[in-house]
Amino acid sequence: MTINLKEDERLDDLQRNGYKLIQNTKIFCFGIDAVLLCSFTKVNEGDKVLDLCTGNGVIPILLKGRTKGSRFSGLEIQDINVDMAKRSVEYNGIGEFVDIVKGDVKEASGIFGEASFDVVTCNPPYMNENHGLKNPDSHKAIARHEILCTLEDVVREGAKVLKPGGRFNMVHRPQRLTEIIGIMEKYKLQPKRIRFVHPFIEKEANLVLIEGVRGGRPMIKVEPPVIVYESAGKYTDEIASLYTG
Repeated sequence: MTINLKEDERLDDLQRNGYKLIQNTKIFCFGIDAVLLCSFTKVNEGDKVLDLCTGNGVIPILLKGRTKGSRFSGLEIQDINVDMAKRSVEYNGIGEFVDIVKGDVKEASGIFGEASFDVVTCNPPYMNENHGLKNPDSHKAIARHEILCTLEDVVREGAKVLKPGGRFNMVHRPQRLTEIIGIMEKYKLQPKRIRFVHPFIEKEANLVLIEGVRGGRPMIKVEPPVIVYESAGKYTDEIASLYTG
């Protein structure tokens, strides 16, 4: 299938089932955090999955390529991202399984209905009002800062759309882990799995992956850490395998 790319757009190979993704180099291209979240998230056969703050749709498209879930939805508020995500879904011929919805995360439970999904994923904005913000109207600022939604918005709506026993998966910054766990417990999402991500083995973690279960019993498993680089510019085997499928 041929595709007409718009200004500043490129078509990237996702290394999964031949899927490709439209990205705009002037907006915000997905990073390793999205790839790690997809690897961390457990999707069982037949599961329905919702990705909040889906951006250009990389997470639902990757999860379609690597799991046996039955349906994958992505919710995104920015028009330019919705357009790219929908065109990527069409280009890959997976519209029967993946749908991209324009809407506000704060209204997710109203858009999709409560207790509608088995799995929720989110790679949300990491930075709150305590971080510097140069241009609140830019696409990159919206992706990085809590301008249009907060951490609590994401967790609250994620909990609402999950079925009892459903799994909420998120990637975030370790510096906010205490806040994350507190908000998850407030909305009856019991943290069950945590995995820290370190750029190098000797460096402190700069990302954390966390899974919570709606209505789960208190008990957290801390999984072995992810080490991204073996040496400067060289991925560890685990990370390299994620990019080669």
